[in-house]
Amino acid sequence: MRFEDWEPLYLEIIRDMGYNRVLDEESARVLSGIISGMPSSKIASIRRLEELVRDRDVLVCGNAPTLKGELEQVQPDDFCIIAADGAAAVLMNQGIVPHIIVTDLDGDVKAEIEASQRGAVMVVHGHGDNIPIISSIVPKLYNVVGSTQAVPLANVHNFGGFTDGDRCVFLARELGASAIVLIGFDFSDPHVNATKIKKLEWARKLIDVVLEGEAGAVGVGGGAGAAGDRGLKSQPI
Repeated sequence: MRFEDWEPLYLEIIRDMGYNRVLDEESARVLSGIISGMPSSKIASIRRLEELVRDRDVLVCGNAPTLKGELEQVQPDDFCIIAADGAAAVLMNQGIVPHIIVTDLDGDVKAEIEASQRGAVMVVHGHGDNIPIISSIVPKLYNVVGSTQAVPLANVHNFGGFTDGDRCVFLARELGASAIVLIGFDFSDPHVNATKIKKLEWARKLIDVVLEGEAGAVGVGGGAGAAGDRGLKSQPI
């Protein structure tokens, strides 16, 4: 996604959430420096991501409590599986190694390290308040791709998106998925704090931005989706 197209949404988000663009940019630079210092065997390429996603049906897994039950309604082997942060641990506990994990490292880091050792591509996101954990955890990971919500750098990419869940959807769309199926998403969870409520509202809005007018987005259970005519196909469940 071109940053010029994403930037207006990004500016609206940081105004609404009270976040600091300077710190987002600093986090991206820190992440870039860490990745630059890693051996090439521990870094994944955008080409590798494209090989996993392009022309595939993609199952995007959020970390709502419904995820485990909704997994029983799909055939995971039929999909490229993208896990949003904490969803990775649920999948691993079910014996499923995600193809891609999109994470800002505030979930089950132990499970994410194990998944990366077992081949999952780690799209690690830097933002203003996760610099310490990036510094401590990223060197332990394998198959790392950097991401940011601010201006992209040579090895830190901006696919679009704000929360882990909607970043999964932006990434799938950007890399050419043929269909996007959402499970484990609950945008109206009453048991979260006010900040999380605002994040869920943004996640819903941003997923709608990606999928409105595009066939190929469906939800299972509490999931969400939209349909249209921009080149994706719907995926029946």
